[in-house]
Amino acid sequence: MNNLAQNAGIKQDHYLQTIKKTPFYNRQKEWDKVNQWHRWGEYTVCDVFESIAKEYFAIRNSASLFDLTPMSKYRIKGPDALAFMNRLVTRDMSKIKVGRVAYVIWCDDAGQVLDDGTIFRLGENEYRLCSQERQLEILKRNAIGFDVEFWEETDEVAAISFQGPVTCRILRNMGFSDVETLKLFDLRYFDFQGEQILISRTGFTGDLGYELMVSPDKAEALWDAIFEAGKDYAVRPIGGNALELARVEAGFLQAGVDFLPANETIRPGCTRSPYELGMHWLVKLDKGVTFNGRRALINEQKNGSRYRFVKLDVEGNKTACNAYLFDRKNGKSIGATTSTAWAPSAKKNVALGYVEMPHGKSGDVVWAEIYYQKELKWNRVWAKCLVVDKPFWDPERKRLTPPADF
Repeated sequence: MNNLAQNAGIKQDHYLQTIKKTPFYNRQKEWDKVNQWHRWGEYTVCDVFESIAKEYFAIRNSASLFDLTPMSKYRIKGPDALAFMNRLVTRDMSKIKVGRVAYVIWCDDAGQVLDDGTIFRLGENEYRLCSQERQLEILKRNAIGFDVEFWEETDEVAAISFQGPVTCRILRNMGFSDVETLKLFDLRYFDFQGEQILISRTGFTGDLGYELMVSPDKAEALWDAIFEAGKDYAVRPIGGNALELARVEAGFLQAGVDFLPANETIRPGCTRSPYELGMHWLVKLDKGVTFNGRRALINEQKNGSRYRFVKLDVEGNKTACNAYLFDRKNGKSIGATTSTAWAPSAKKNVALGYVEMPHGKSGDVVWAEIYYQKELKWNRVWAKCLVVDKPFWDPERKRLTPPADF
């Protein structure tokens, strides 16, 4: 600390620390062997602790912990909370009962997606909205005329994603009675060391898993309790790189990667509607409520969409990273890939992307122009890509209630 700061009585980290550390940071740092971190919102989060392979297979074969604290979290409550939710999102929120979680998207007035996320119905007139991007301004604009109050609670909630086939067994070992009765997208409160912990059967891996939310001062105790209860099950923290591999294998979209939030784009034509992202099932035009983008989406339903989001089974073993897609080999460019991976559990070379309509129906074949580097030389190959309509990884254990012991 310099003399000037000392004399002023200023803490050193007050002006030197530019981003926050999550309540799980100290425990995670004990696992860190490669020092690869990045910024998510106002926090620092890990890309990889030791090995992407080890971390990925913890998701699929044992149990993994991913720090969700930086995820934007907003509490919404009041007499008009349900009406406000229905005004904001395209889904019919009157169908989501207390104790359930809903995957949702919300649009601008042009029917273009601003973001996706999850809404937890905590009580009759109380919700929690979770998303990757910050949404406070959007909430403010949409709250006009509604008797609701809302606030950001990102810093007030320590959250962790607990994913893998033995996660239910470990939670039972921790004393969370009847946690095995949680169905997919259920949420419930449990007692943890004299405080309430929220456990939901949700996740971003396409596998059996849960998300746990607790007060920040109980974060390290929760971390330690998981490792103690799972000491025989090879529990491992994972970074964002392993999670990315799992979510692509599961066919999940990510904001900023598979689509651009409509309020962040500059050039016209770079945004996507729910229909163009394959999210038809999330749009309820007849729910009896006018919601953002409804008129534009009605017109799109009548006139047709510009693009179709596709899942691709790619020929060969060269990933189609940043590849243009063509209607035939050396043909017309009709789209591009957005997310790609060699999927270890699915044993496939996979990609997510978009193509111009009317291309991309299930069973169609498109071609990817793939460039890859080998010994400092760039090579080009054409790869045949089959359009599929199901996730590349979708195990029954994700839905089975109660989950089978693994």
